[in-house]
Amino acid sequence: MNPQASPVIIIPARMAAARLPGKPLADIAGKPMIQHVWERAVAADLAPVWVATDDDGIADAVRAAGGQAVITRADHPSGSDRVFEAVERIDPDRHYDAILNLQGDLPELDAAIPHALLSAMGDEAASLATLVTPASDAEAAREQVVKAVVSWDRQTPASCRTGRALYFTRAAIPTGEAVKYHHIGVYGWRRASLAAFVALPQSPLEQSERLEQLRALEAGMVIAVAEIDHAPGGIDTPADLDAVRRRLKND
Repeated sequence: MNPQASPVIIIPARMAAARLPGKPLADIAGKPMIQHVWERAVAADLAPVWVATDDDGIADAVRAAGGQAVITRADHPSGSDRVFEAVERIDPDRHYDAILNLQGDLPELDAAIPHALLSAMGDEAASLATLVTPASDAEAAREQVVKAVVSWDRQTPASCRTGRALYFTRAAIPTGEAVKYHHIGVYGWRRASLAAFVALPQSPLEQSERLEQLRALEAGMVIAVAEIDHAPGGIDTPADLDAVRRRLKND
């Protein structure tokens, strides 16, 4: 990414999650989940942080914590569509050209993740960037854990591997002895690429796998990938929520 790029962090959050409705406001160690995510994004000290939501309760919780929130439409097919509406609302003069799309269900977000995402946008041929980490056998077997198939650049050192995404799926692939990668659902978008993405209809594979990034791949967009050490604990089920509550009980 151009070193003069001006980034903004936007966290999409909605109440109507299919598997765990209302999770952005779920209490974790005395705070709503979305507050944990917002605080960790702010701790990255990288860019302004906004929460994009269709729910007044989520917006109120963020503002009560001292954050900024923008209300968006309720009918967006994906988080990236919601993020685009948000950035157009908060930045009509187009000051921000690097849009870091985090997720509202990552209360253990490492403050290093936004930095890794912005760094991965250094691939100038890519339309967007994302992150992965090696998946354990248990993670690979879970449908809720999205797997990424990546073509790695053999010229980059193992300590900071980068590559290009070939596919994303809920299935445990590739088969055989190859390492399976856990996709971390965060994206670094070039603003023009995000505008092009949201203008596309949902694609067949996107609808089949329920994965928005496949819309980009099916449209021929290049997705840069960087590997990081570990994934933050995402929350998709009540069991995930209970586990995070235990880990953050004394945070």
